[in-house]
Amino acid sequence: MPGATRSVVFNAPVEKCFEIISDYERYPDFLPEVKKIKTSNRRGAEVDVHYEAEVVKVIKYTVHMKEEKPNKVSWSFIDGEFMKDNKGGWVLEDLGNGTTRGTYSIEVTVGPLVPKTILNALVDSQLPKLLENFKKRIEAAK
Repeated sequence: MPGATRSVVFNAPVEKCFEIISDYERYPDFLPEVKKIKTSNRRGAEVDVHYEAEVVKVIKYTVHMKEEKPNKVSWSFIDGEFMKDNKGGWVLEDLGNGTTRGTYSIEVTVGPLVPKTILNALVDSQLPKLLENFKKRIEAAK
């Protein structure tokens, strides 16, 4: 299963980082690849998130989110186009002085019709952009 892990330091307290990361329905406001989000089946710290995202083309998929406030958000795959599995999450570490290290991990398994070169290119180009967009959003919200 191809995967990646990257970290970024946010100039914001861990609670603010968690608040932005777990506000799924606002993702289209600052993540250009996310076209539409809908949440359903909220049960306390768990919720299903339905994505429409543009990665080469627009795809739809659903993940089940688990929130462990204020330090962790993880997801597991429910269903979607082109994917067989998608799991990952955020781990937030309070570094003191109002800064937080956010570590983002993702593992994706796609169907046989998706070339590995496309998947690798998405990880190499999209992941840094995703982290930069979260950084801008979190630091602007302080």
